Amino acid sequence: MSAKSSSDAAAQAKPARVELAAGAYSDGHPLDDVQYLECKLILKPDRFTSAETFLEYGALVSQTAREFGISLDDRDVVLAPELREVLFLDTGDNSLYNHAFILRRRICYKQGFLAGDPEIVFKFRHSDAQTAANLDVRPNIAGKYRIKFKAEVLPLKDEVGGYRLLFSHNVEIGLSQLPEGDRTSMATLSEIFPCLAGMGKSATDHVELVNQTIVEEVLQDLGVLDFGKGVTAKANIALWRERGMYQPLCGEFAFQAKFKRRDDLHEKAMERMRGFFITLQQAGRDWLSLGTTKTGMVYRLRGNAPQAHE
Repeated sequence: MSAKSSSDAAAQAKPARVELAAGAYSDGHPLDDVQYLECKLILKPDRFTSAETFLEYGALVSQTAREFGISLDDRDVVLAPELREVLFLDTGDNSLYNHAFILRRRICYKQGFLAGDPEIVFKFRHSDAQTAANLDVRPNIAGKYRIKFKAEVLPLKDEVGGYRLLFSHNVEIGLSQLPEGDRTSMATLSEIFPCLAGMGKSATDHVELVNQTIVEEVLQDLGVLDFGKGVTAKANIALWRERGMYQPLCGEFAFQAKFKRRDDLHEKAMERMRGFFITLQQAGRDWLSLGTTKTGMVYRLRGNAPQAHE
């Protein structure tokens, strides 16, 4: 794409300010604020035929970034994809997903063996930032946990060249930090995550693998994007496939910036980021898959159509 076209894309990209009303949770703790900005592009799985394909898309990322004066530092990048296992858990009637919750377990492997503590991710995801902020995802556990509140930038559902926002209020917990007991029981989960108590599930309800599917994720780092004004973002690309069936589901390119205060996201850097995100869609439209998320794809594998808040 020409430099002129890239400039036009940047000029047409409108700011995406996130302004939250002041508030607090029931114990007086102030509402969590957005501290991560993550941009995602879902990619067609059939393009991924070998590990080298990851770097092929990385070259497109680097070329598009240069048009906006953005550098991609890939000096430490080696072609060595990581292998992770992702499991989504829900009730038989998809009650969690229908209420905008996602419960996921992620396991990392190194040279074929378990690496570190398996990670539990519990998130509430919604298109409205205030709704996402108001939901207290803090767990009722004695162990350690980490809260992440993200603004997720995705393409439009049916058109290349724009973006939409989802807000993901997450808590990450090492499996070893959870209390013992039946962790598949909704009664137990409602004790761990008090925000689930109002869902009205009975003590006999349990969660199970969504669509009996284990996802194998092949993840490759692409480097660090530098948007200027101190705004940097780690970039990676991944392939999701169904373990056992070896059925490719989708690819994903993503980059994420972390900040302490919204003022840290300098407007000039944000303009570059928005223009880059839109132009990359256009430059790589043959790679792009619109209208879904990775989670939504897993939930619809067997033809199910749960209510989504995506």
